[in-house]
Amino acid sequence: MARRMFYPLYQFGNPQLRVFRTDYFLTLVRPGVPLSEDTVQFRIPMEMTKVEVKDYLENIYNVPVASVRTRIQYGSMRMRDYKNCRIKKPDYKVAYVQLEVSKLRLLWQRGTLELPRSLPDPSQQICKETVSRNCLFHIILPGCRRNLSVSGLVSRDQKDH
Repeated sequence: MARRMFYPLYQFGNPQLRVFRTDYFLTLVRPGVPLSEDTVQFRIPMEMTKVEVKDYLENIYNVPVASVRTRIQYGSMRMRDYKNCRIKKPDYKVAYVQLEVSKLRLLWQRGTLELPRSLPDPSQQICKETVSRNCLFHIILPGCRRNLSVSGLVSRDQKDH
């Protein structure tokens, strides 16, 4: 659904200039709970469907999408006005977009997509349960294991107290 554009004005004999823009906007938000490394969270308009989210990201931003899951978040009622009546915030829709990691790597190798410098080579394993969200991928180091209570790597030789 694109808005009708009235500028620039059409003059007889000239070709019509058509600019198509979407009525929607996506807001990338930080998730409240840790998600897998290939999943990102968006706030989207209530009218937007899963297919439209996928088409939007693939056609406008050239990001390969594996799947899209949506849910409707109930707006909070914590605020009160001067009469001590509850004020409800509007509901909003949340989309969880799972990216195709293999296609992202392929695009990055071709040079059409820029990813962080910490991208590992495909021969190494990818950790799905990482705590830090600083980079897109995290490499599992041999001889180490991840302790989720501590944000860092813990050696196997080190004893737990």
